[in-house]
Amino acid sequence: MRILAENADRAKILAGGQSLVPMQNLRLARPEMLVDINGIDSASFVMVDSDVLRIGALARHIQVEEARVPGPLGGLLEEVGRQVGHLPIRLRGTFCGSLAHADPAAEWCALLATAKGNVVARGLGGDRVIAADDFFDTAFTTSLALGEMVVEARLPVLSEDWRFGTAFLSRRAGDFAVVLVIALIRVVEEKVAEARIGLGGVSDRPVRARSAEAMLVGERLNRELLEHAGRAAADGVEPLGDLHGTAEFRRHLVKVLVPRALSNAWGLG
Repeated sequence: MRILAENADRAKILAGGQSLVPMQNLRLARPEMLVDINGIDSASFVMVDSDVLRIGALARHIQVEEARVPGPLGGLLEEVGRQVGHLPIRLRGTFCGSLAHADPAAEWCALLATAKGNVVARGLGGDRVIAADDFFDTAFTTSLALGEMVVEARLPVLSEDWRFGTAFLSRRAGDFAVVLVIALIRVVEEKVAEARIGLGGVSDRPVRARSAEAMLVGERLNRELLEHAGRAAADGVEPLGDLHGTAEFRRHLVKVLVPRALSNAWGLG
């Protein structure tokens, strides 16, 4: 931490390197110093501590995907993890590195936001816990201060009354999704008691479709309601356009994919 703090304005952390090295190749990142943390064996943990899943700074994507976490969270991690790049990337890249890189289309960023997770940041002054809603500032920018690094991510373990579903569209296998939807619903007596709908690839950070979430609470899901939720989610975003898709195309994908993810969660088939 001392080395990072003393060189905060010219140093970058090297963990998996699956985001940093390509950015260096494209001259989008030109750090004067790399602080390699791969020798810190104690930072590669993935473990459940009480009702919280703790993921260390060096935990690889594949470790999180295969962690066999109990309950719905384990299934969600496995399903989302399979969408992260290709196998060589999942073997080398890190969960926390993806969060720190903060690509708006990154799968783990969307999952952290949807699951209401936290990030533990460490600097010379000690640790601070940052909620997902406060961590992502804009594209590739977080609330980490100079000299801080992500040492741990925390996700609440989901009880058995939670259900999950995902839906996405990508141009090629292994690419980031043009739009990614992660749906979480807590079902009590066959009605939605709580709903969370996370969107990746739409804005400059992962976002929640809160208006769509609100209309589901207290309801039994059916296809008509899902279509309404999709329209509400699409109306509630201001998508960004790029070479992968226009803003209107992304808005259309939100309208289509939100019902699909919710259908997968509810089990409508």
